[in-house]
Amino acid sequence: MSKGIVYILYGVSGSGKTTIGKKLAKDFDIPFFDADDFHPESNIQKMSNGFPLDDTDREPWLQRLANEIIDWSTKKGAVLACSALKQKYRETLKSIDPEYIEWILLDGSFDLIANRMGARKNHFFKKEMLVSQFETLEKSEEGIVIDIDKNSDEIVNEIKSKLNTNKSQLGLIGLGVMGKSLAINLLSNKFTLSVYNRQVKGKEVDVARKFEEEQSNNGRILGFDDLQSFVNSLEQPRTIVVMVNAGKPVDLVIDALVPLLSKEDCIIDGGNSHYKATLERSNKLIKHEIHFLGTGISGGEEGALKGPSIMPGGSEEAYDTSGLFLEAIAARDKNGDSCCAYIGPEGSGHFVKMVHNGIEYAEMQLLAETYHVLRFYANKTPVQIADIFSIWRNNGLDSYLLEITSRILLEKEGDDFLIDKILDKAGQKGTGGWSTNAALELGIPLSTISESVMARNISGIKSQRVEASERYQLKKSSISSDDTVFVENLEKAFKATCVINHHIGFELIKEASNEYNWELNLSKIARIWTNGCIIRSDLMEQIWELFLNNNDTSLLMLPDIVTIMKSNISSLSEIVSIGLKAGFSLPVLSAATNYFLTYTSAQSSANIIQAQRDYFGAHTYQRVDTSLDEYFHTNWKH
Repeated sequence: MSKGIVYILYGVSGSGKTTIGKKLAKDFDIPFFDADDFHPESNIQKMSNGFPLDDTDREPWLQRLANEIIDWSTKKGAVLACSALKQKYRETLKSIDPEYIEWILLDGSFDLIANRMGARKNHFFKKEMLVSQFETLEKSEEGIVIDIDKNSDEIVNEIKSKLNTNKSQLGLIGLGVMGKSLAINLLSNKFTLSVYNRQVKGKEVDVARKFEEEQSNNGRILGFDDLQSFVNSLEQPRTIVVMVNAGKPVDLVIDALVPLLSKEDCIIDGGNSHYKATLERSNKLIKHEIHFLGTGISGGEEGALKGPSIMPGGSEEAYDTSGLFLEAIAARDKNGDSCCAYIGPEGSGHFVKMVHNGIEYAEMQLLAETYHVLRFYANKTPVQIADIFSIWRNNGLDSYLLEITSRILLEKEGDDFLIDKILDKAGQKGTGGWSTNAALELGIPLSTISESVMARNISGIKSQRVEASERYQLKKSSISSDDTVFVENLEKAFKATCVINHHIGFELIKEASNEYNWELNLSKIARIWTNGCIIRSDLMEQIWELFLNNNDTSLLMLPDIVTIMKSNISSLSEIVSIGLKAGFSLPVLSAATNYFLTYTSAQSSANIIQAQRDYFGAHTYQRVDTSLDEYFHTNWKH
């Protein structure tokens, strides 16, 4: 199978084939060849003496070019400047699949070209032969025709424009659930699209072709199972969205693409890749002058289809070119603006998406704990709990997760609630853990998010939990009086925990921005998260507004948030106390309480920690009665 396109510029001498061909080759980052350089010496001498070549003379020359075209096409392709005046000459040059040859006729009047020829020096072709060339020229219906009555840059731009007429505006690799949804989204926004999916016998066969057939009525789409054909189908500079599983599959796709791409092309990794891997990939592609955007996409299947929240990081130059596709398919905020914007350099886009997922983990666990105490401590039915959540949503706590949890609770299977049939064993894909690791590296507390990850981990040891429950036989108590106050306190505790959790997430983003010099805009990030993503909420709308003029201020230190927390923190402490005494595990609610109480304490217990460290490890300590640049050590064993 051919690997590269060969662009053949043909026309009479003096039409500018060499000049235009070299410019085109430079733009496409492929080699340029002049067919005249492949003439045997006998042909050159014959033309220099003023005699035209006959078909016998041209036969070995054309055959040599045909063989060269085969070789060029197995590499990155090439641009060839060749007179090829007759159709039968061009037939000889068709030594590869016609799909991989682009014919470009440089056309001009006799007078224009004669004047150009007259101005040439030291060229073996004589102007007197121009008449016979015009008489010989057979224009073809295949390929494109370019009028040369303009400057070379204008001609090259016109060629590129016409070559792109039948090409797709962008490509997408990977037709899993998210990939298909994004592809349909792109088509619904009137973009022309090429899609590629690997062929795996017995598992993934003709996926792209079938998807093309399914979506043929939704817009112009081309399906490929050959990567080179897919790349060749795209406008240049190319934009390719990669939607494959994070990790090694992304590297395999990139490695396969690099030899086929040109300078200024852009790869967008839309999966949940680790931000450090994104940085490594970006640095690798810089060496090939290929752009890379590590792009977080949130919203699940429905968001990808109807409008997700999108967080691109990497080359700002690439975003200026390729970002228009992402902005077009993203959700819209309350002002109608796209929930997609350039996040920052390097791996910042995937870092922000990672933190998004961490916040999401904690919000989900918070809702799980809230449901659990309402169900088994307050003895509420799923329907009653859904009603309570609906009231909370109307009280300014509306969020996507609260909404879907209410719906989940109402789902029934026969006469039973489906929630009661679902095993209490939560899975995860690792992004919450990544957030915890990043926080440890940056020295930032991540209490609620870390605890939500641990809660999923401990849920996974179901058999041990069942055995432990039977062995310990611990009793759980339930509410024995009017539950109105309890539910009111729980609502306040829920609100306070949401605020603390979001504060913790944004603190991690802020610290990473400072550490890596990313200069991230917290308000812009919050705005992107107000629609399309899993953690969209009324609170996020408020955070967006609060950060507008307070990018460097911690969320918990903003006056509006201080007011909220003062009204709700005692209820949070009360709920945690009641819940733990009653025998219920509340990891995120507890973590939020502990974080806030420590955060707001002028005096913590850490002086004992530092004294212990100095005792056994001589790690030194600072003192409250001296300057902070002084360190002390005590001989504790005297």
